[in-house]
Amino acid sequence: MDRQVSERTVRVAVVGAGPAGFFAVEALLKEGGRVSVDVFNRLPAPFGLVRDGVAPDHQAIKSVAKVYQRLLERDELRYFGGVELGADVHADELRAAYDQIVYAVGAQGERPLGIPGEELRGSRSAAAFVGWYNGHPEYRDAGFALDCRRVVVVGNGNVALDVARILVRSPDRLAETDIADHALEALRRSRVREVTLLGRRGPAQAAFTNPELREFGTLEGVSALAEAHELELDPASEAMVAGDRVRTRNLATLRRYAETTPGADDRLVRFRFFVSPVEIVGREGRATGVRAERTRLEEGADGWLRAVGTGEFETFPCGMALRSVGYRGVALPGVPFDSGRGTVPNDGGRVVGADGRPVVGEYVVGWAKRGPSGVIGTNKADAAETVRAMVEDRDAGVFAGCAAPGVGRRGEGTGGAGQGVGAGKSVGVEELLLRRGVRWVDKAGWRRMDGCETRAGKARGRPRVKLCRVEEMLEAAGPPEVES
Repeated sequence: MDRQVSERTVRVAVVGAGPAGFFAVEALLKEGGRVSVDVFNRLPAPFGLVRDGVAPDHQAIKSVAKVYQRLLERDELRYFGGVELGADVHADELRAAYDQIVYAVGAQGERPLGIPGEELRGSRSAAAFVGWYNGHPEYRDAGFALDCRRVVVVGNGNVALDVARILVRSPDRLAETDIADHALEALRRSRVREVTLLGRRGPAQAAFTNPELREFGTLEGVSALAEAHELELDPASEAMVAGDRVRTRNLATLRRYAETTPGADDRLVRFRFFVSPVEIVGREGRATGVRAERTRLEEGADGWLRAVGTGEFETFPCGMALRSVGYRGVALPGVPFDSGRGTVPNDGGRVVGADGRPVVGEYVVGWAKRGPSGVIGTNKADAAETVRAMVEDRDAGVFAGCAAPGVGRRGEGTGGAGQGVGAGKSVGVEELLLRRGVRWVDKAGWRRMDGCETRAGKARGRPRVKLCRVEEMLEAAGPPEVES
């Protein structure tokens, strides 16, 4: 390795301040060497899905934010909250300013069902509902009235479980969490008494984790129900369950729910399987039900069990239908994108261009890398793989802007420090943002914002009271402390 390369400070830009981004930062710092990291985040507050996606009544899962906060306090790291790639700063500008760029932007898009009636009032995405009750600024005014008795949730994953649980859980219990105030008020007025979850395939194929599924059997004033005949398994599904602890436990939990006798005043959560929505039906422009076709499983030549329609139909009455069928990545301006998979194309975390060759000095982690799968902890091993590639390239002196391996950055000789990157001086990002009138949140601003929320929470016996509008966040954060 070139001595100049080993002694230089490698400047890294991380685009995205969620779990994937922070796990990448953690892995980078553990590798040692001289590195400085600038983290850019579209929203003022950091931590991504930990703040805006994890259900408020699952505070233990949110505790991972303490790890991220300790990383954020490291001297090697700067934070630029409220700065959006493609709007406030551009990919080419990052390439000119940094040695390495890591895209950690998650999957911000929502998958549609692609059936008639999705445009009706009351037909919404679970992602919007999650953002609304978690205080995500872009969903603050999403307007979930909850003035109906029945809700249908299309999907068989943990997000579907989360939205169902929030709809039926006691508001008094939710008042002990960091749920957004506007959502808590709406849930106190809610008329929802019954939530039905629909799955196209069977219980063996459901993507629930067992603690989240089992939790419905412990909620006060709530009965979870299942249909015994829908829990019978075909031989291929039996084989899937055999030796799989999660599926075995899920099936046992659902069978207990099939034997449940609900209380007279209980709110109900119904688990239905082998039903594939074909239309959201409505009246006077509002959803009144979900029409679904009964399905059976058919094993393809690839061994995949597909849901095949039987020609039998059933309509599930509801006043609101929430689709929870997955997230999808969206293209970043100036960054390669695989529209088929909804990911940034990559080879082991190295971004790959349209010509199939690595884009030198650019990397990807998390959902943007592998698609929307796994839990928060999945991002740790994912980030470690990408960081190994970054370290290999760093040790070889290959950085953003290189024409080929062994060639330095623009305007530099091989391994040279140049002006900006590696020269121990700011690369001018702050000056650029100031010139454009971008009001960003730095580490000190986030501490002030965090303190504002946690003090308000402490006064009310809650973890925090979230600021749910960008303007409120910026006011609490105050102006950034610009380096001279």
